[in-house]
Amino acid sequence: MIRAVAMVLCLAAAPAAARDCPLPPDHTSVMAGLLDRLARAPDPLTAQRLMDRLWTLWLIAPDAEAQLLLDRAMALREAGQGEGAMEALDQLVAECPDYAEGWNQRAYLHFLQGNHMTALADLDVALRLLPDHVGALSGRALALFHLGREAEARRALDDALARNPWLPERGLIEAPGTDI
Repeated sequence: MIRAVAMVLCLAAAPAAARDCPLPPDHTSVMAGLLDRLARAPDPLTAQRLMDRLWTLWLIAPDAEAQLLLDRAMALREAGQGEGAMEALDQLVAECPDYAEGWNQRAYLHFLQGNHMTALADLDVALRLLPDHVGALSGRALALFHLGREAEARRALDDALARNPWLPERGLIEAPGTDI
C-alpha cells in the first residue's frame, strides 16, 4: 500500500509529458538557394533582403501552438518583459526541441541578459539543428567575444561571414582588438 501511494505521489509530482510537437517545416532547398545568393550578395541592401527572407523561414514554428509561444516570447521581449519571454521560450524548447529558432531566440534573450555561457549553449543546439543559421552563427561569435574566447569567436564569425559577407559584425574582424 505504501509503495502504491509513493508511486502515485511520484507520478503526480512528475512534469506532464511534452506534447507531440511535429518536426519544423523543411525549407532546406529554399534556404540553400537563399544562402547561396547571400554568400555572393553584391551589397548590404541585397544581403539584408535575403536575410529578411531567411528570417521569415526560420521564424515559422512547427505548429500553431509553437508559433503562439514564439510570437508571445518575442512580443514580451520587445516589451521589456524578459521573465515572461524566458518562460515562453523555455516551454517552446521543452515542447519542440527540434526547432532551431526556439533555441536561437532563447539564446538571444540570454545574451541580452548578459548570460553569455547559457546563450552559447543554446546557440550550439540551434546550430546542431540548423548549421547554416547565420543569425545563430553571428550570435555565437558575439557570445564568444564577450566570454574572452577571441580565437573561437573569430572562427565563428568567419563561418557567419562566409554565409553573409555583409554582416555588421564584420567590423570586429576588420578592426582587430575591437572591444564589444
